[in-house]
Formats: sequence, C-alpha cells, structure tokens
Amino acid sequence: MSVSKMRVLVTGASGRLGREVCRELDRRGMEHLGPASAKLDIRSAAAVREALGAYRPDAVIHCAAWTAVDAAERAENIPLCRAVNVDGTANLAAACRESGARLIHISSDYVFSGEGTAPWTPECADLRPVNVYGRSKLDAERAAEAAEQWCVVRTSWLFGEGESFLRSLLHLARERDRVRVVSDQIGAPTFAPDLARLLVDLAVKGAGGVYHATNEGGYVSRYELAGEIFRLAGISASLEPVTTAEFARPGAAPRPLNSRLDTTKLARDSFAPLPDRHDALRRYLARIG
Repeated sequence: MSVSKMRVLVTGASGRLGREVCRELDRRGMEHLGPASAKLDIRSAAAVREALGAYRPDAVIHCAAWTAVDAAERAENIPLCRAVNVDGTANLAAACRESGARLIHISSDYVFSGEGTAPWTPECADLRPVNVYGRSKLDAERAAEAAEQWCVVRTSWLFGEGESFLRSLLHLARERDRVRVVSDQIGAPTFAPDLARLLVDLAVKGAGGVYHATNEGGYVSRYELAGEIFRLAGISASLEPVTTAEFARPGAAPRPLNSRLDTTKLARDSFAPLPDRHDALRRYLARIG
C-alpha cells in the first residue's frame, strides 16, 4: 500500500501530541481522521468499535490519555484515570484486532521505578511504577498488546504547545527573580513535533514491539534543562537547585528520579533518532514567540 492511501486514526487529536501527529500526517499528504476523533470517548467499547468499523484505518496512533499526574493520586480520580488510560486502550486494542489495524500506543518513563542511574532499555522487565499514573500507563501497555499488531513508544518530559514543564518555567521566570527547580530528576526532554514525525514513521513502516524516544543530546537534570532554555531565551532570572523531596507539595505524586530512556533501538531498526534537544529548544522558543 502506498503511503498516500494509508488511513490513520488519531485519538486525542485535540491534545498537544495529537495535534502534531495530525500536522505531520497533513504534511505527508496522508489521509487521517483526527479532529473528529477528539469527540470519540475511548472509554466506550461500542463507540470505539463503531468508529474503527466506519473509518477502517490501517493504523491508530493513540495519543489520548489522562496525564494529570498529581490529580491521579486523589481517590476520586483513580477510576477516571484508569478508565481513560487502561480501559480506553483495551477498547482500542480489541477494535484494532477485529479490524486488522496497527495500534501505536504512547507510554511513559513513569512505568519505571526511577531507581539507579542506568538508562532503561525497551527490553527491561523491571517495571515498578511509583505512582497511580505510572501504574495506569503500565497496565495500558499490557492492554495494547492485545491488538494483533501493536507498537508501544515510551517517552519522557514531553513539551510543545500548551502546558508543560518548560512552559511553566518560562511563565515563572516572568514573575520571579529566582526559580526553584529540582536537580535530582534526570532524563531527556521530547519535543512533540519530533515525536509526531517518529510515530508516523513507525505506523508507515509497520513497526512492532517497544521503543523509547526522546530528543538526543544526552541526559540532563530538570535544573540543567531549565538553565539551557533560560540561556536560549535570554532570561535573567536565577535558578535555585532543590531536591525532589524539598520541592514536593502535599498530595503530589511521587516522581521517578531516573528517567533515562535508552533510545538506541531506533537507530538499530533504521528509524531516524529525534534531533538534538538544543535544536528542539530553539524551535520551541521560535514557535511560542
């Protein structure tokens, strides 16, 4: 099948990553169902089955998710978090299996415990999430495997349009002379447009299994990343390094300290790695003005 004839359904098309996936599909001239899927309630098995039956996609790029990490810790929110992340993914996997579509599922560094300093590989079996959100994403990964054709892509520190760690930093820098940032959480940022390009590549080439994807350029602490974007943006506010324990607020979800994802499988399987993070940060700043 030629790329131009491939049909892709994008869940969460109104979200930060879903919008970028739709733009990437548009750029390549590929047929896709994006904006309408924003109205699709993936918690309904019947609705999902009907949507895939009507559109008959060759691939589903699943960007819809509950991502409010702290809110997920509240007892009243746990059922909703799991309904979206776990049940919704299970519904998509079942519908993909019935229709023959490939499921590309987006997951997170939060499926890991965050212990140690070694980068987590896609093959690592030591999956011990430390918070409700992480457990829901791990269970969602397992649900995605029920699709006959599936691919799981774990990423970390996603930023782009809308709210993100970097957006919050830039906002705080306009209000304060000094900004506190945790220095013991280590990982790598991921620019949504760069991840979107990879997700479409994976769908087009029929990739399967688990991949890790972040911008290249090595691992960095959130504190160091803040310093980089402040320098690029010409921000004069000073930064104060603090530990995760010092920064934690009452009721906040525990955070993994080691979010290093080993992305080398991408190159081994002939997929282009994501660009260097400094290039991504410059493009991000140019986009938000």
